[in-house]
Amino acid sequence: MRVGEELQPMTPDRLKQIFAEDHQDWFSQPARLDASPDDVIALLDTQTYFELLKVPYPTTRDAVLERLQSQDLIKQTNQGWTITNLAAIVLAKKLDAFSLALARKAPRVVIYEGINKLQTRDDKMGNRGYAVSFEKLVSFVHSAAPQNRFIEEAVRQEVKMFPMQALRELIANALVHQDFLETGTSVMIEMYSDRIEISNPGIPPIPVNRFIDENRSRNEQLADLMRRLGICEEKGSGIDKVVSAAEVFQLPAPDFRVDDIRTTTVLFAYQIFDDMSKSDRIRACYQHCCLQHISNRKMSNQTLRERFRLSESKTATVSLIIGATKEAGLIKTDDSESNSNRYARYLPFWA
Repeated sequence: MRVGEELQPMTPDRLKQIFAEDHQDWFSQPARLDASPDDVIALLDTQTYFELLKVPYPTTRDAVLERLQSQDLIKQTNQGWTITNLAAIVLAKKLDAFSLALARKAPRVVIYEGINKLQTRDDKMGNRGYAVSFEKLVSFVHSAAPQNRFIEEAVRQEVKMFPMQALRELIANALVHQDFLETGTSVMIEMYSDRIEISNPGIPPIPVNRFIDENRSRNEQLADLMRRLGICEEKGSGIDKVVSAAEVFQLPAPDFRVDDIRTTTVLFAYQIFDDMSKSDRIRACYQHCCLQHISNRKMSNQTLRERFRLSESKTATVSLIIGATKEAGLIKTDDSESNSNRYARYLPFWA
């Protein structure tokens, strides 16, 4: 790809986008052709669809089909009904009733005994549409998590290590933002004793350090449907809630990672401040600064100390973290505030 006078290599996602331009959009492609009305009702969980929409179930089959058609989930032809990939991936009672290719796009949950993959405790592959199975998927993952003893002592009730809201947002994001043109791969949810990793095929359209304040979906049609069904948050609010939940539950900052073909979010179990690495502390400082900014506030030494649950005696330690985060180019001093280090306020680099 030529940029000015230079040739730059194209990313795999960009190449795939170019090659796919002449093809029909994946979501509108047929998952089943020439289906009868009874086939549509048998293959799609229409009951759950209307429940999630909070709309009464129609009194006639034709009214059900008409509603699905109005949302471009099915299309009528001379030979019957075409069920789209969008309808199947979201509402299928059984994905493998459509095709092996669709079945392979079901999320997989693997739970390991320790901090590595040596011993597997559980390995489950889904087979239902994303919307109809979402609540059970999130509940299963949440129930499998270890307890957060540190929060339990404070609130005097059993609390899981990974916040339900954070799991919900991360799983929904992985499902919605994956690259559906990747074959033979799916959303992976891997739980270890000290962390959970949630990954999806594809490279995000925005840099990972802009996840908190910016949202751009690769699959807007799917994202819109999942929002209407109450699965996803409104644009731009999901990752904010993940980071905020990590702060409330006294967890290290989530780590967003991208390799050649996958995007992974790592949510860590509780760690005391002294056990956090320098990169953990810098990441937490940057994410805290972003949260403050989008809440129309500004990060200070005091707010960051509160995020780490540190006393005022640790002011110098927190100043070192702020300085390291500035050196990394992730935050900057707000020049409109006091020049005193004690009263300084900070902004994300992009603000």
